Amino acid sequence: MKKSIRIALAAACALAVAGVLALAGCSSSPQAEEPQQQPEQQPAVEAHDAVELQVFAANSLSKAMEEVQAAYIADGHDNVTFADTQYKSSGELNEMLGAGSQADLLISASKDSMDAAEEEGYVDPATRVDMFVNDLVIVSKEDSGLKDVTLQDVADGKYTFCVGDESVPAGNYACQALSTVGVYVPAADEAGKSGKEVSGKGGEFAEGYVPVLDSSVGNVCKHAQSGDVDVAFVYTSDVYRFGGVEVVGTVPADTHKNIVYPGALTTSCENPEEAQKFLDWCLTSEKAQKIWQNWGFELA
Repeated sequence: MKKSIRIALAAACALAVAGVLALAGCSSSPQAEEPQQQPEQQPAVEAHDAVELQVFAANSLSKAMEEVQAAYIADGHDNVTFADTQYKSSGELNEMLGAGSQADLLISASKDSMDAAEEEGYVDPATRVDMFVNDLVIVSKEDSGLKDVTLQDVADGKYTFCVGDESVPAGNYACQALSTVGVYVPAADEAGKSGKEVSGKGGEFAEGYVPVLDSSVGNVCKHAQSGDVDVAFVYTSDVYRFGGVEVVGTVPADTHKNIVYPGALTTSCENPEEAQKFLDWCLTSEKAQKIWQNWGFELA
């Protein structure tokens, strides 16, 4: 009888131990699988979250900028896309920012326009940098037969001509140059001055001169391309950008202010880290530099 009891107790203990081991085995299985699931390991991906950048750029940059943006994405920045980049005169871009339009980056075609943007609080001055330089040239339609056209030729009334209006930096530079030969009369507060000393804004053309004015340097170039006028004052880069025109004269650099394109992050920038990365890449990447040069821009 005692022997039977001992056997029964031993069997019960064995069953209890087996049950504990079974439970331990069940509870340990999910723990073994946890390292494979790792649901929290996401921070490395977040560093490459999708970002859309809004760029405001001077009209003359349009072709080059489109190519640069595509190259930037292809160069390991596939998390970045660009919104519909706004290409307008520098004055218009400032007006848009003043009206509340959002942008991450502003690239202007003149120091004066960027100065105005800075004074109005549209850009962060700590991020401002001179990006490119350009030249002002006189163009006509291809095969026009014109050559060696000078400012004095325009002053002598030999040719009809087109320049940008006051919102267009290329027009301001042209007016500065034309003031040195009496074609453009500076504003009253700039009386007695000419060339680099004047802004090219607020004045008027002297009696007998009626140029065609347009709201972008691209349109100015097209007037020459179509033959609407004999000559037009545009940037060297516009000859690359549009074609259909040829350089028939170069405006002396000492007759106008230096043509510099500053860039800066805006105060409405929503993606400052990525915008700064793009701005830096534009200036340091060999790929970007090649594109700028192909379109007639030189790094400042």
